[in-house]
Amino acid sequence: MNLPIRPRRNRRTAAIRSLVRENTLSPADFILPMFLHEDAENTPISSMPGVTRWSLDGLVKEAGEAHALGVPAVVLFPKIEENLKTPLAEECANDEGLVPRAIRALKAAHPTLCVITDVALDPYNSDGHDGVVRRDERGELQILNDETVEILCQQALCHARAGADIVSPSDMMDGRVAALRSALDAAGFEKVAILSYSAKYASAFYGPFRGALDSAPKEGDKKTYQMDPGNAREAIREALLDEAEGADMVMVKPAGPYLDIITRVRESTTLPVAAYQVSGEYLMIESAAAAGWVNGQAIALESLMGIKRAGADMILTYYAKRAAEWLK
Repeated sequence: MNLPIRPRRNRRTAAIRSLVRENTLSPADFILPMFLHEDAENTPISSMPGVTRWSLDGLVKEAGEAHALGVPAVVLFPKIEENLKTPLAEECANDEGLVPRAIRALKAAHPTLCVITDVALDPYNSDGHDGVVRRDERGELQILNDETVEILCQQALCHARAGADIVSPSDMMDGRVAALRSALDAAGFEKVAILSYSAKYASAFYGPFRGALDSAPKEGDKKTYQMDPGNAREAIREALLDEAEGADMVMVKPAGPYLDIITRVRESTTLPVAAYQVSGEYLMIESAAAAGWVNGQAIALESLMGIKRAGADMILTYYAKRAAEWLK
C-alpha cells in the first residue's frame, strides 16, 4: 500500500507513545476523600470495600502515607453522632467538633498537606438534607435556601479558624459562594480558597457514600437543589455564577457519567476544574474486579485517565492513594 500517512508510526514503541501522549496521570492530580468518626478504632465501610472510616489517629497516619506518595490534598467527610444532629445543624460550627480537631491534627502533622473541608449540612442535619428543612402551608417539604446559607457561612468560618486551606460547599444552595467569600474575607480569611461543587447532580451514584456517613435524607430527595441529570447547559450557568461570585475552583460531580459536562465546563471557564469520581463509580469497578470480571487496577487507571482527558485538572477519587502507588 502506498500510504504516506501512517498514524501507527506514533504508536510503534513505548518510548514513542510516551513522547506523543496527550494526557498523563500523576499523584499530583488526585485529592483523597477521607471519612472520619469519633471512635478510637478504624472501621471498614461495608458499602465501600477497601475504604475506611478513620479515627483521628488513623486519619493522620493514612493522610501522611498518601501525601508521601505525592497526593497533595485530602477532603474530609465526618460521620456525626446521632445525638449531635439537629434541625439547624448547630454542630457544624462547633470549634471543638470532629472536623476542626481533624484539621488541626492534620496540619500539625503534615504542614504541606492541603486540607479541604466539605461545607454542607447533611452530616449534621437531623433531617439528612443539605439545608434547613421546613414544611409549607400544604405540608410539603421545603429546603430553605437563604437560612441555609447563613449557617454554611458559620461552618466555613469554623473550618477556616481551624486551619483549612480550602472550603468546598457541596450544598447547591443559590448564592452560597458569594456569601462564603464575603464572610471569610470579613473575618480575615481572604487566603482560604473556595472549591465549589458547581455542577452537582441528583445522582443515584451517591448511594454507597450516604451509607458511609449515615446521611441519607429521612424524607424526600435532593432534586429541588441538586441538578437534573438530563441538563447540560444548566451546568455552565451554575459554574459561571460561582466564578462570578468568587469561587477559586469549580467541580463537576459525579465524574464518569458526566464526562461531557466536565468538557463543557472546562471550555467555559479559565478556573481550575475538579471532578469527583463518586462512591457508585468506585463500587462498580471494585465489584467487577472482586468477581474476576475485569482487571481492577487497569480499569481504575483508565477511568481516571478518561476524567483527566475530559478536562479535569484535579480528581477526587477513593483510588488516590492506590493510584499513586500504581503510578510510582
